[in-house]
Amino acid sequence: MSTSPVALLYPGDRATRDRSDPAASRFAPLFEAFAAAGMAAAPAVYHDDFAEEVEAQLRGVRVVLVWCNPIEGGRRRDRLDAMLRRLAAAGTVVSAHPDAILKLGTKDVLFDTRDLPFGSDVQRVDSLAQLERELPARLRIGARVLKQHRGQSGAGIWRVELADADSSPPLLRVRHAQRGSEEERLALPALLDKLAPYFDPANGGHMIDQAWQPRLVDGMVRAYLVEDRVAGFGHQAINALFPASPGQPAPQPGPRLYHGPELPAFQGLRRRLETEWVELLRARVGLPREQLPLLWDCDFLFGERGPDGDERFVLCEINASSVAPFPPSAIVPMVAAVRARLERA
Repeated sequence: MSTSPVALLYPGDRATRDRSDPAASRFAPLFEAFAAAGMAAAPAVYHDDFAEEVEAQLRGVRVVLVWCNPIEGGRRRDRLDAMLRRLAAAGTVVSAHPDAILKLGTKDVLFDTRDLPFGSDVQRVDSLAQLERELPARLRIGARVLKQHRGQSGAGIWRVELADADSSPPLLRVRHAQRGSEEERLALPALLDKLAPYFDPANGGHMIDQAWQPRLVDGMVRAYLVEDRVAGFGHQAINALFPASPGQPAPQPGPRLYHGPELPAFQGLRRRLETEWVELLRARVGLPREQLPLLWDCDFLFGERGPDGDERFVLCEINASSVAPFPPSAIVPMVAAVRARLERA
């Protein structure tokens, strides 16, 4: 049983758990910050194979910060989430709680918030038959991005555009966002075959259909939040879905550049998040303020500017289950937020 009040849970194998070396983990700076603040944090390396051992360790912990992707390497979070719910029910602060992840960290949040100031044209598709029936009409207006219910690293994200509306059936330009994917030209039945697995109940049973944002070439802005305050920004050229030149592979994404919360270019976004948008989002999905993750991020695309020329930001997704890496500016507020939760407890 751990004697530390704080634990950092992240995935690893048996050898990694046996070492449990904070200095060798990707969270070394965070471990150092907790130690400097007098709250030595314990590593809790997790794998389903030794889940019971990890749970026994965490029964002596008051705050657990969790980094674990929802679907990775064929593994799921079902057993981990059940464990975290038991710990939370026993009084341990779990961030992010699995219920908070389900409300914020799936693509459903785009549909739930479609009418809010950061929302966009988003539809929910509950079956292949519905997709076959509705997608052609939407494609005649413009390109769409189809997103699986839950995933990471571009998996299950597809850009679809009409290539030849006069062919029968219409020919589509299709690109998967997963790195290394190339654009394909497919008829609608072939696309439906590719998307069928996402409608399996085990994979969420539905997809989210969002209008393509033409300014994707301007990059994506990632706002990192500690609870309801912006703790930093990331700005990256996200090109995986941008249409390639004929015969050319998809452009590679540029590096993500990290900045502190004071970056002048995004102060308008910061102000909107801290004074309005986080509260609108929290209220819409029914998330109590005390369940806001200790660390999460909102990814925004640039929308069409308003009549006054003001920048408009469109929500692309929210990450709450495994927000790493993160800007160094998030470390101090994260440690402070954990201290505050320990004091409240």
